[in-house]
Amino acid sequence: MRVIVQRSKESSVKVDNKVVGKINHGLVVLVGFTEGDNPEKIMKMVKKILNLRIFDDENGVMNKSLLDVGGEILSISQFTLYADTTKGNRPSYVQALSGDKAIVLYNYFNELLLEQVKVATGIFGADMEVNIINDGPITISLEF
Repeated sequence: MRVIVQRSKESSVKVDNKVVGKINHGLVVLVGFTEGDNPEKIMKMVKKILNLRIFDDENGVMNKSLLDVGGEILSISQFTLYADTTKGNRPSYVQALSGDKAIVLYNYFNELLLEQVKVATGIFGADMEVNIINDGPITISLEF
């Protein structure tokens, strides 16, 4: 499981020119799955994301979590996080989990997040236009 976390002032996702998900202050989470990913890894990742201290405290130090600041999450499925570019110039996506398996894990991931914060999503497998106002910019890569 690979996740890119971006601190965001405001972000949205469109499908067919229609906004299907939007957040204000919070995190944009791009998530991809591979063989061997399971509910245990997802629970660990959700805990890490929710408690990642990348929001400023009253002294301007990144010392607060999404939970501390009452932020939201825009969750976007992103199989391209498993692109392999070691051979040639055309990425291979063979390490990405097939869509029928990945959607089950993606839905579980979002359900766990929803237990604690507001979550907006794109549409799994759709051609999406994601607009991110990255705050900082702060971008962190996580993998379990």
